[in-house]
Amino acid sequence: MRSTERQKMLAGEMYDALDPELVTARARARDLCQRLNATREEQETERRGILRDLFGKGGDTMWMQPPFHCDYGANIELGERVFFNFNCIVLDVCPVRIGDFTLFGPAVQIYTPLHPFNVEQRRREEFGKPIEIGSDVWIGGGAIVLAGVRIGSRSVVGAGSVVTRDLPEGVFAAGNPCRVIRTITE
Repeated sequence: MRSTERQKMLAGEMYDALDPELVTARARARDLCQRLNATREEQETERRGILRDLFGKGGDTMWMQPPFHCDYGANIELGERVFFNFNCIVLDVCPVRIGDFTLFGPAVQIYTPLHPFNVEQRRREEFGKPIEIGSDVWIGGGAIVLAGVRIGSRSVVGAGSVVTRDLPEGVFAAGNPCRVIRTITE
């Protein structure tokens, strides 16, 4: 049986991002984000409904300070009480799994897509790698988390960091590229 472009995308294989099913799914997510971003603070019930519709899992307990942008939304699975501050972006061509009580500072960017170096191939296809962020993680403002990264539970990522490789549990890491500074003991 032949895989759909969506199945190939989620599996981290090369896929055509202009496939009509994917274009429709991105348009749905962008419309939901636009509705979310237009809500006012007192529209908590409406905001909660949009979050439930947008995310694959966890929209019923997470907290969001719009604006927020994502590619699909349905590929984002959130644990309990995840918080996104203003101006966060999640490009979720592959699954993004985020554990309970994880906090994102303003302008955090999470990128699962990757692109081939070969220009001819890059014109036709892309691919991605999933991202996993544990529970009780704090990612400081302006940090960027790149495709294929796993961040262990109870870790803290410093503001402005570029996370290019896995981080173990219970560490403070910062920099560009992000590296472990120390173990968190408190």
